[in-house]
Amino acid sequence: MKPINLKEKHSLFTKQWHPHQIAVVDDMQVILAKVQGEFVWHAHENEDELFQVLKGTLYMKFRDRIEVVKEGEIIVVPKGVEHCPSTKDGEEVHLLLFEKQNTAHTGELEHEMTQNHYPKI
Repeated sequence: MKPINLKEKHSLFTKQWHPHQIAVVDDMQVILAKVQGEFVWHAHENEDELFQVLKGTLYMKFRDRIEVVKEGEIIVVPKGVEHCPSTKDGEEVHLLLFEKQNTAHTGELEHEMTQNHYPKI
């Protein structure tokens, strides 16, 4: 039970679109990620996802719109909603995510960007 410094934890990795687990809360996990460019369209049929932007601007694409999520803001993607996180102009965005431990990185989609193991840092 010690404080977790998010900036310090983010400094421990450089890999894009590769989540790192920093804490577990009941059956939920707290994840840090660095993202740049566009991810893949996917959905999580049984799990909601919470994204908090710690640095930069995230563009959360949905099939009918794009939501701009700025530093210090969160967005919750409800279960079953197809989405595609992205950034613009080469900006690296730092994220904190909160989701169930069994949430698959890209839902049912298997893609070269899919990560099946989240290192604990």
